[in-house]
Amino acid sequence: MNDEKHAANNQYPLEWLDSIITVTLNPSKTNVEAVTNEQAVWIATMLEQEITQLKSLLKNRVFGLTNKNNIKLLIRHYHSTLIVLLDQAIENGKHSVFNRTDLKVAYLQVVSCLEELLSFIEVRFSIYLSMDERVPATYLSLSREELRIKLKELKRNLIPSVGEKYLLDMVTGCLYQFASRTNDPVTFRDILYYKELLTELERLEESDCISIQYTLIEEMLISINFNNRAFINYFTQKTADRINMQKNLKDKIDLLSMYQKEFKQLTPELDMCFNHRQPDLQTVLSNWFRQELFYLEKKMHLDIMPMSGRSDNDQQKNRKTIYKILCTLSEDQLSIIFKAADDQKIIVSRSLSAIFNMVVPYLSTTYKENLSADSMRSHTYSIEERDKKIVIETLEQMIEKIRRY
Repeated sequence: MNDEKHAANNQYPLEWLDSIITVTLNPSKTNVEAVTNEQAVWIATMLEQEITQLKSLLKNRVFGLTNKNNIKLLIRHYHSTLIVLLDQAIENGKHSVFNRTDLKVAYLQVVSCLEELLSFIEVRFSIYLSMDERVPATYLSLSREELRIKLKELKRNLIPSVGEKYLLDMVTGCLYQFASRTNDPVTFRDILYYKELLTELERLEESDCISIQYTLIEEMLISINFNNRAFINYFTQKTADRINMQKNLKDKIDLLSMYQKEFKQLTPELDMCFNHRQPDLQTVLSNWFRQELFYLEKKMHLDIMPMSGRSDNDQQKNRKTIYKILCTLSEDQLSIIFKAADDQKIIVSRSLSAIFNMVVPYLSTTYKENLSADSMRSHTYSIEERDKKIVIETLEQMIEKIRRY
């Protein structure tokens, strides 16, 4: 049986839930006051069973399809339908009839059921949803209220047992800010990330520490790609302070290498991140580790030696080296910067080749002592995306630094 027949032969799974929301508990269509206490209790009880059945039915429907596009259409259809039903349920709940205790319990159970089903779809089948679509106002308001309630409970229980109060305040501050915003557009991707962030905070006390150098909360934030600028600044400053406590240059390199190794073992979820307009956390911090190690290793290599420890040839070589500017970017990445400077007429010369010929003899990188003007020029003809990303991140760091001057 093909996918189309399979979809056509199945009844509408949300029919009963739809009827309860749009008819039975809808004051504009039904005299809800006439619903008896026994009926209200029955509705609330049946909703608990309905959640389990609908989850199971939805999974069976998805696994019964073989065409990815049909699965995507199915998931998006039920997701959007549940949001419409949630909007209707919230509208129903504004009526004074739901001040009656048994009807209010039934109403709250309906809303809880819809929230749980939406969360189930967003977590289990997120790859089939259009995560960059704007969230409807009612659903957004409800999600923010849920975050506020959970966050209040979490903060009361978590602070006494988890250290790193500064980090905890930073993260909960981001959650509070999101839950309180009113005007900014919010996507399903944003909602899903903040829910996941809150869930990971709730699990924090039960987690096991993987690394020696990093705390539980640092590990968690790395794993969910918390590429918040304040966290990046905190992380690099804390690491730099610990490294700088070492007096010996070799000890600094060894300790920084250990930090880098443990960082690499903390694999982030790259399909989610705190800020999609910024590079992911792995890229930013990996680049920072690499540049800092390059700098320390180069510094150790260029340490001044006494006259008795050098031959005449060594002195001549180092005399040439000392007049070069050490750049932690690669030759390819430097070529991108000079090309952009030439295109924007920040550096004025008769040609890009002339710029390379004049500047390159005075530059070195952590990879190469002697750069080639011809090689750098050739790199501008075919620019790698990875090099572009590193250059952009470096320039953004410079901009941030300039803002603080």
